[in-house]
Amino acid sequence: MAWDLIFWVVCFFINIALLASSFYQLLSLSDLEADHLNPFEASTRINSIVLPEFLLQGFLCISFLLTWHWFMFLFTLPIAAYHLMLYLNRKHLLDVTEIFRDLNTEKKYRFIKLAVYLLLFTVVLFRLLSASIFFFFAWKFEELDIRTSLFY
Repeated sequence: MAWDLIFWVVCFFINIALLASSFYQLLSLSDLEADHLNPFEASTRINSIVLPEFLLQGFLCISFLLTWHWFMFLFTLPIAAYHLMLYLNRKHLLDVTEIFRDLNTEKKYRFIKLAVYLLLFTVVLFRLLSASIFFFFAWKFEELDIRTSLFY
């Protein structure tokens, strides 16, 4: 039971990092659109955090698979697969010369990622709270478990 709580705490902090990364990228693109940043600075800022974000997302997806959390794995799989496709096609970095042409597409992509990460955040937060309640109050609720009471 303690490993479950530790797992959800780690997932919580990884999800916070993914949210911050996506928000930072969106903020950099908005600053570029408002002409507060030049294209070189914006692409350098975004490109420096793209690969760590991809690695964190892949680690989160694989950890859900290895811990048998199928719903969470299937929820994070499309973004991980899309990140893998972008990386293999070498389209994961922003090009300085084409950043203004792809600005609206990149902003929409980052908005969708932010929405998915926020939804993932709510689910992870719920699972973290339920795991902590069951860990700290297990002596009161010996037979009460949300996972077993929903399916049996």
